[in-house]
Amino acid sequence: MIKDPFARLGLDREVLTVSQLNGRARVLLEDVFSNIWVEGEISNLARPASGHVYFTLKDSGAQVRCALFRQNAARVRQALKDGLAVKVRGKVSLFEGRGDYQLILDTVEPAGDGALRLAFDALKEKLSAEGLFSAERKVPLPAHPQRIGIISSPTGAVIRDIISVFRRRAPQISLTLIPTAVQGREATAQIVRALKLADARGFDALILARGGGSLEDLWCFNEEAVARAVDACVTPIVSAVGHETDVSISDFVADVRAPTPSAAAELLAPDAGDLVRRVESLHRRLVMRMRDRLMRDQLRLEGLTRRLRHPGERLRQQAQRLDDLDMRMRRAFERSLNTRRERLIRLETRLAAQHPGRHLALLRQRLDSLAARLPRAMREGLKARRLQLQNQMQTLHIVSPLATLGRGYSILLDERGQAIRNAAQTQTGQRLTARLGEGELLVRVEDNHLTPVTLSLLD
Repeated sequence: MIKDPFARLGLDREVLTVSQLNGRARVLLEDVFSNIWVEGEISNLARPASGHVYFTLKDSGAQVRCALFRQNAARVRQALKDGLAVKVRGKVSLFEGRGDYQLILDTVEPAGDGALRLAFDALKEKLSAEGLFSAERKVPLPAHPQRIGIISSPTGAVIRDIISVFRRRAPQISLTLIPTAVQGREATAQIVRALKLADARGFDALILARGGGSLEDLWCFNEEAVARAVDACVTPIVSAVGHETDVSISDFVADVRAPTPSAAAELLAPDAGDLVRRVESLHRRLVMRMRDRLMRDQLRLEGLTRRLRHPGERLRQQAQRLDDLDMRMRRAFERSLNTRRERLIRLETRLAAQHPGRHLALLRQRLDSLAARLPRAMREGLKARRLQLQNQMQTLHIVSPLATLGRGYSILLDERGQAIRNAAQTQTGQRLTARLGEGELLVRVEDNHLTPVTLSLLD
């Protein structure tokens, strides 16, 4: 502190005007209290058209005016409102026009957020050093999951958004909710328990989801116990905690981080339309390959046909040579002409019995048979492919939620006959009436919060 601030300001017995007094008081306050943190509760919040924010910061015994100018107000993530406990940083100043003592702010944080942020950074550094965030520990998500577990609150918009995405993109996937608290003192233990239970049930993938909130609201997902429970899971986990700008320790440990719960559902829900288009594309490729194969075989057959020499040509050459030898034999062996003629007759008889024309006729007959069978085989192959496609479409229809419409339903009613819409309307031990398609059943609530509940996409 300055021992003699008046001497520093050049005051002795000088008579000051009010403006001079306020100006020198402002310089003194801003010099001494240039960068301080103050904690209190917001009241009298005002937002004029200029974009600046004005409010009073108070505690149980005092209050001080605060001003947060537009450029600094744009950087405040927390929505400011009356009654909100905050921690502010700025300088002490004086509004000379009214002589009001005030704080000129550059930072506003929720009270306690600074300590939580330090704890967050410390745990993040610790787990990172242990390798819990390394890419080698990440498990890839399944391409076509059939059963997915959702670890979240059974109430609120998060679970409804996830169900809506799966109903629209992949209604054949079975969803199971493992209910748990996602905020408060009991949330950490419940989340750890839900993770162990879900990992033991053999799901194809898990979604750990919660809506947005402050750092304090999301703190259960920054606890070391939850982070180690996520790391211990064998089942692939998608972490979808908070909004896009929210980051939790669970996001770093999980196999995949999604910016929102709806985005997590889209990561695990293959689009049924894409699958149909892929089947159609494969069918077109199959037809094209069959056509190409048939064309190549046809060209090869034509090439072999052109290379095949008719046996009659060779026979004519042999006959010409035979005639030449015959004439030579006539000239040289006049006396043995009759013997040679008889021999020639015998040879011609044997040659006629072994004439290649017969074999050629058989080959032509076989070729005609194959040519007749080829279109029929093509038609039968295409028919089999169409039948296979129809069977696959029937299989998709069987697992569709539309097929469950004829399986019956039930309605839970309380003692007043009111329908039970969520677990929060019931109490342990409460007797309810289950109205079926035919008749009614009297049931009693054993557990209304932590028991896993299998969801129907048709509800």
